[in-house]
Amino acid sequence: MRIRRGEGRQRRVRSGIWGVVAAVAALAGCGGGGTGDGETASGRPLRVVATTGMIADLAATIGAERVRVTGLMGPGVDPHLYKASAGDVRTLAGADVIFYNGLHLEAAMAEVLEEMGTRGHTVPVAEEVPPERRIASAAFSGSWDPHVWFDVSLWALAAGAVERTLVELDPQGTAVYAANAAALADTLRALDAWIRQRVEEVPADKRVLVTAHDAFGYFGRAYGFEVVGLQGISTASEVGTADIRRLADLVVRRRIPAMFVETSVSPRTIEAVRAAVRDRGFEVRLGGSLFSDAMGNPGTAEGRYPGMVRHNVNTIAAALAPAAEGPGNGGGAER
Repeated sequence: MRIRRGEGRQRRVRSGIWGVVAAVAALAGCGGGGTGDGETASGRPLRVVATTGMIADLAATIGAERVRVTGLMGPGVDPHLYKASAGDVRTLAGADVIFYNGLHLEAAMAEVLEEMGTRGHTVPVAEEVPPERRIASAAFSGSWDPHVWFDVSLWALAAGAVERTLVELDPQGTAVYAANAAALADTLRALDAWIRQRVEEVPADKRVLVTAHDAFGYFGRAYGFEVVGLQGISTASEVGTADIRRLADLVVRRRIPAMFVETSVSPRTIEAVRAAVRDRGFEVRLGGSLFSDAMGNPGTAEGRYPGMVRHNVNTIAAALAPAAEGPGNGGGAER
């Protein structure tokens, strides 16, 4: 039997990871986890692990002082490609609950998350969105676009999954979780209303959002934008010369004034499209950097979900609204 180059190493890594899982699970079985009736052990905060920053923010907002949240993927990290390290597996195995997005967002972690699901609480929060409100993947039959957080009303459903799970694990904290979830629901309703008002500043014929990968489908559907991504819904898909030509032709034909880069995706491909557009005698601006699959730095407004969303909407509106345009094809902004 032939083993492909690197396959032996991959098998050794997987073997090492499952060894870590087994060891940590054995220690947890000696009294490190939660009690059978759902109360936190020894009155300590629940140990919560979240894959993405958006989910970590949900858990921390609803759980407050009754949880200790660890987020695996920080600013600029691409969850489509993220692979769990041995340290991550230790963290996951020691958690009382793991919140992850699901819908194949964390595709490279699928095996680890599946294994963790056989050992304890794992909750795919985006799968709280019913199938009829999901966007089907054009590239993968039977799959869904996982970027549900860009429709604020759908992200409120994910928040509900977090609240119910925390109550199940820690019934004594029910009142705290309910109050925090209600306050968050108010925040999200206000945020949704603000987005709808802000995007009204962009004329309907200018509401074309061109990004590095197709992460903004739910945003486009909810708030009235046509969304065009160079890559598909996963950054694992390849970008070829034909893709760059296709998008460049679209930008020139539609005279789209701005494209956007993403903080968790290399700007290289969008820069290639921009160069191809320039070769066709048209100039398209970079309208700014959007937070797609990761939030901003901790301690900043963009490091929280509402601030991340506001940053994106303000950036999009500023680049596409008439005030952003200069003579000819939309001048201004970054050149």
